[in-house]
Amino acid sequence: MAHGAARTLAVAMPHPRTSDEFVQEQRQRQSIVRVLRVVVLFLMAAVTVLAALQIGSDPNDPGALQFRWAADWWFPLIIAVAMFALTLTIDLATPKKKLSTITGMFFGVLVGLIAAVAVGVLIELIARTYNLQGERTVQLLATAKVLIGIGLCYLGASIVLQTQDDFRLVIPYVEFAKQIRGVRPLILDTSALIDGRVLKLATTELLQAPLIVPRFVVEELHRLADSGDESKRLRGRKGLDAVARLQRTRSVEVTIDETTPPGKSVDEKLVELARMTPGALVTTDSGLERLAKINKTPVVNLHTVAAALKPARTVGERVVVKLIKPGEQPGQGVGYLDDGAMIVAEDGASHIGQEVELTITGSVQTSAGRLFFGRVQGPAPAAPAPRPAPQPSTAATTSEGAAHRV
Repeated sequence: MAHGAARTLAVAMPHPRTSDEFVQEQRQRQSIVRVLRVVVLFLMAAVTVLAALQIGSDPNDPGALQFRWAADWWFPLIIAVAMFALTLTIDLATPKKKLSTITGMFFGVLVGLIAAVAVGVLIELIARTYNLQGERTVQLLATAKVLIGIGLCYLGASIVLQTQDDFRLVIPYVEFAKQIRGVRPLILDTSALIDGRVLKLATTELLQAPLIVPRFVVEELHRLADSGDESKRLRGRKGLDAVARLQRTRSVEVTIDETTPPGKSVDEKLVELARMTPGALVTTDSGLERLAKINKTPVVNLHTVAAALKPARTVGERVVVKLIKPGEQPGQGVGYLDDGAMIVAEDGASHIGQEVELTITGSVQTSAGRLFFGRVQGPAPAAPAPRPAPQPSTAATTSEGAAHRV
């Protein structure tokens, strides 16, 4: 390895969870959280009771203990109630917590505290150098150190939270980065399910990656299926049928992901889910493809895949095409190859409506796909007619008649 090169510690990608496993895991976590809340309430109550009680020896019986409430028993009770209410409110107000956010916040606060201690030592050094030892001066310096510490903790947490996606903990020659081992899962969007070509690929056993269908995509298909517009209704039903058929396909693993990532639109949620999984988006929507590329998220456009799978046509190859309409230039005829590519036939206007044999003379790449040009060689060769059954010869027929008369 060259000097200065960084080694990367790879992290294996977790296996995608099914919807039933996700629901069961969520219920287990909620049960554990409820038990934890009860334990915290019990501990706070125990500490409050111990703080509110005064334990001493009984004057009538020196060997016995006497328990009585303190004069300020209400003070620890108010503190305990306020702390429990504040803790429970923060917990209930943030139901969707992210470990990366919490870890980043605590790390930023820790960095802020370290910086505050360093600044405090510097302030103490300056105070001793200039003999700032007055009572009021010491009080002001202590207040300044506390305020500086609060500000530095806020700045540390804010900077880490806003840059956590680009944050890397780097040790000399070792970089901790997240990588994927194995096949990256494919996240299907609404347009890919409605398109239906993913289902055909799944039945060919070509796809080895697990397929993920987000729950919010299924809900969008339901909304389309319940729409008053007939075309939208048909598209929604087609997408839902594709999801059901994918789930019945044994050659691929299909997961309905219940995660609801942040985002206003479905496209933003898809991009965020692909970053969280991490996986690759599968779509036919050029807008989603551009959004994913802007956010540096892997994306696969089915149109690009279909174009890559089209057979290559070479100059001089002969093809049989039915010309269906005239071209833009006089005398041209236009037809379509089996893969949907357009071919323009020179001097093909007189053959519109007929199948002709063309020799490809060139091609050009356009935004809509590859456009071919050809020269008419003549009508398409007709299929060979079936051979008639052999007829008996006249001489053989005359001989048979004579033999019959004899």
